[in-house]
Amino acid sequence: MEVKINREIRNYTESIFFGLSLRQFIFSIFACLIAVILYFLLKDKFEIETLSWVCILGASPFAAIGFITYNGMSAEKFVYAWLKSELLIPKHLTFKPKNYYYELLKEKLKKEDFNENIKNTI
Repeated sequence: MEVKINREIRNYTESIFFGLSLRQFIFSIFACLIAVILYFLLKDKFEIETLSWVCILGASPFAAIGFITYNGMSAEKFVYAWLKSELLIPKHLTFKPKNYYYELLKEKLKKEDFNENIKNTI
């Protein structure tokens, strides 16, 4: 008897039903329900081939949410991170260097010029 163990413990997912995790199972059921609802709503308006494509396209985002992970993030965490990086945080970064040496030197030169002007007037 051989027991399969993941190398990384964080990659472990508990299978609930048909080898799917709870998250995958719930979103699979939800995708099937969306496909059935779309079928019954649109069966009078489209032919069967077009209707099958509409059902597939309608259900696929919900199925993808349950199965897709990117860099260890679930779909909603990935969408939040993408929205945060693209829309919420400004991308235009301006670099305004400040030369402290020049500022100190400028102040010193102003004082020296001031002192020379006083000496010249005396």
